[in-house]
Amino acid sequence: CRGPGRPRRRCSRRSCWPCWRPGRAEGGAAAPTAPNGTLEAELERRWESLVARSLARLPVAAQPKEAAVQSGAGDYLLGIKRLRRLYCNVGIGFHLQVLPDGRIGGVHADTGDSLLELSPVERGVVSISGVASRFFVAMSSKGKLYGSPFFTDECKFKEMLLPNNYNAYESHKYPGMFIALSKNGKTKKGNRVSPTMKVTHFLPRL
Repeated sequence: CRGPGRPRRRCSRRSCWPCWRPGRAEGGAAAPTAPNGTLEAELERRWESLVARSLARLPVAAQPKEAAVQSGAGDYLLGIKRLRRLYCNVGIGFHLQVLPDGRIGGVHADTGDSLLELSPVERGVVSISGVASRFFVAMSSKGKLYGSPFFTDECKFKEMLLPNNYNAYESHKYPGMFIALSKNGKTKKGNRVSPTMKVTHFLPRL
């Protein structure tokens, strides 16, 4: 180490990088290097390997966002089906039901026809079908609810969580149309209601 006007000499201070650095032992002797390169390269390789092994042991939820996306952790409950009754607090209170003939309406009591299966088809979108009847709840282009024996695009509904913790179900194919029950337990046309109306609010429960 040398300063202005001083002859060059060896320095043992660890704060002096030119004289003390990885790969140089005390007294100036070079330290052994890794067979496949410098000590720095070997340490870097070992560090990357350690990080990779550590990430592999983490559960998916705890992994970094990039790793979670690659593993498919961002999927919205794909394949998970829920058995629920959709309760609408209008009139005396009604559950949405799908009758064996495909008709859809409301019923006050808990019946077999009011037990529904909610199945995710994509993020935030579900299908609704009667467990007993096996008909899908569907909505036509005119906003009329009907039971479909087959799954079609008219059977997809966007599930929206409202501030009051109820859900609203908007037609995925016909935006702006919602599932709704009147105070008499009959279905209302989806193009005549809005999510601000109580008739479109449903509480999923067992």
